[in-house]
Amino acid sequence: MINWVWLGSSMLLCVQWILVHFAGLHLPPHFQALTSGVAIFGAAFALSWAAELSQKDIPQALAIALLALIAVLPEYAVDMYFAWTAGKDPSYAAFATANMTGANRLLIGVGWAAVVFTYWFTSRKRAIRLEPGHKIEIFYLGLATLYSFLIPLKGQLDLSDATALILVFIFYMRAAAKADHVEPELEGPAAMIEDWGTAARRAMTIIFFLLSGFTIFIAAEPFAEALLATGREYDIEEFVLVQWLAPLASESPEFIVAILFALKAQPGISMGALLSSKVNQWTLLIGMIPVAYTISAGQIAGMQMDPRQVEEMFLTAAQSIFAVAVLANLSFSVLEAVMIFVLFSTQLLFPDPQFRFYYSFLYIILAVGLVLLKKDARDGLCGLFSRSSLGSHVARQKLR
Repeated sequence: MINWVWLGSSMLLCVQWILVHFAGLHLPPHFQALTSGVAIFGAAFALSWAAELSQKDIPQALAIALLALIAVLPEYAVDMYFAWTAGKDPSYAAFATANMTGANRLLIGVGWAAVVFTYWFTSRKRAIRLEPGHKIEIFYLGLATLYSFLIPLKGQLDLSDATALILVFIFYMRAAAKADHVEPELEGPAAMIEDWGTAARRAMTIIFFLLSGFTIFIAAEPFAEALLATGREYDIEEFVLVQWLAPLASESPEFIVAILFALKAQPGISMGALLSSKVNQWTLLIGMIPVAYTISAGQIAGMQMDPRQVEEMFLTAAQSIFAVAVLANLSFSVLEAVMIFVLFSTQLLFPDPQFRFYYSFLYIILAVGLVLLKKDARDGLCGLFSRSSLGSHVARQKLR
């Protein structure tokens, strides 16, 4: 019964916005933000089920690539809208950066920490151990993070950044495709649909893709514009709304699924999914922003970043390097989760620009300290960036 509730709720959230859209209703900004936002929320669930079901019918490497893109598709829709609009109206550039940095910091500061807290609450175990296979994600996250520090130094996002980060994403997908990924066991509505038979499963997969894709397509622009209008109406800073509220709509389904796995004593799967999403958001999502901007602008030009955007980008990169240091030993403890959550939540209390730099340097200092003081973290980090170590690990995975 609960699977039918999830399935029906997701469909209704999508359909309600489709009806509003075709009826041509003009809602107040806050109601438009709510109705279009929950439509994206419902579409994200449908996409996740479609991705799980599609693995039954397509090659493994293609399934991995599809899953990687689907995991952040709702986030892409909103961010690509801002980037595209920025090509014609430069004032929107700040919103593209805001949405991207907010999504990345939420994923680590709330999502990762929530998995550890949930697992500790249900099992009383004070740490999560990751499988060696996740070295691939950690390695490429570290590689992308090291590059990302160049972006605030340049003060712009351009096609050179797109090239570098998209290449990192491609190499990550190539390495992941070579590893022996075990097909995940279907859960919830996806498992229920699998029992209906092959023809019904394939039909529902297509329906999920079409319905969710169309919903996101028609909801992304109204949602983004309604957020900005709501900020103006209630005198709330638009940047803050776009940075924190918009990612909540696209990230929440992923958080919920990860927490459900943690409740079932499968924290490795939870962290693996969130870690993979972080790699995708920190490579392909950032890389696509200057591409959309350039095409919209009709000329090869970098998207300029104002001081606020530079600070936010530097802070997000610093949080990411700390996260890599934490996971280098393939362990994530309750204490480390507390540190990540506290550092994320307290920075929201200090809007003064100088505090963004304080927190950025604190993240970096903690990352260096963690590597210097903990032998397993130091050994793990050295192992991650050893080409032979990574290559031999992939080879071992293929032999299994």
